Amino acid sequence: MRVLGALAALALVTGLGATAAQAEDFPARTVTVIVPFAAGGPADITGRIAADIFARHLGQSFVVENVGGAGGTVGSLRAARARADGYTLISGHMGTHAAAPMFYPNLGYDPEKDFEPVGLIATQPELLVVRKDFPANNLKEFAEYAKKNEGKLNMGHAGVGSVSYLGCLLLNSAIGIHPTLVPFTGTAPVMNAILAGNVDYDCDPVLGPLSHVRAGTAKALAIATKKRTPLLPDVPTSYEQGFPQFDCAPFYAIFAPKGTPKAVIDKLAAALAKGLDEPAVQKRFADLGAVIAEPSERGPDALAKRVHDEITRLKPIVAAARAKQ
Repeated sequence: MRVLGALAALALVTGLGATAAQAEDFPARTVTVIVPFAAGGPADITGRIAADIFARHLGQSFVVENVGGAGGTVGSLRAARARADGYTLISGHMGTHAAAPMFYPNLGYDPEKDFEPVGLIATQPELLVVRKDFPANNLKEFAEYAKKNEGKLNMGHAGVGSVSYLGCLLLNSAIGIHPTLVPFTGTAPVMNAILAGNVDYDCDPVLGPLSHVRAGTAKALAIATKKRTPLLPDVPTSYEQGFPQFDCAPFYAIFAPKGTPKAVIDKLAAALAKGLDEPAVQKRFADLGAVIAEPSERGPDALAKRVHDEITRLKPIVAAARAKQ
């Protein structure tokens, strides 16, 4: 028995040593960063910036894989079920890692229990964007038109539970309308549909429609925060226009599967934090309308708290809004 006990102890020590060595050598090969939406949208752009940060600071390739579907939950589920060794990460956000359980009772993953938080990247206020020939030029006019033409109004979104769906759910509830909801695999395809005139409106983080709004191929009627964005200073806030219920600034962050070694998580978190301090990265996010995470908001513990707080905040809001649908 003593021999068996000694062997067991040796195996445990050896296993711990192997884990420590793997964490020390991490990353020894290419890392996959899952973006649970189509290429070109805010989640994709943010995820690619993070992947570039990791690659530069950790000296290994970080490859983005777009896995869209069901409001980002298809890719999130794949990430949750991946091997917990640090070689599969996910660029998630408020939709996939806070709101999704409220929309998908059989989700297959728990944002708080099935992931290791790595770090917050940025927050991104949403815009109400309409096709360029939409007969409204501000939120009040939009609400008046929407109420009179509810039956022929089309709203695009990136899947039930996505941030675009959530933002417009808050907007629709505030106005009291029930438009036709048109799902896509990401906000970039939604934007293409708006440009083509096939969809009337969507609620999209600033960096998605920014270039189109500036070019005049789409119109932004409101930004869903208390403060205007310097990128579109002429676009008034939802608060200014009398619709404070339309308040949505999703967070974007990196997560790993539950059980990923702490040393690996810490190495990833440190690399991300260094990257976010780089002037070039900060300028890139500022140019995209994102609010980069402050040092106190970064790291695994701060992200875990943000996820918990957002779930707590959103539950009653979503329940009330969906009850009116």
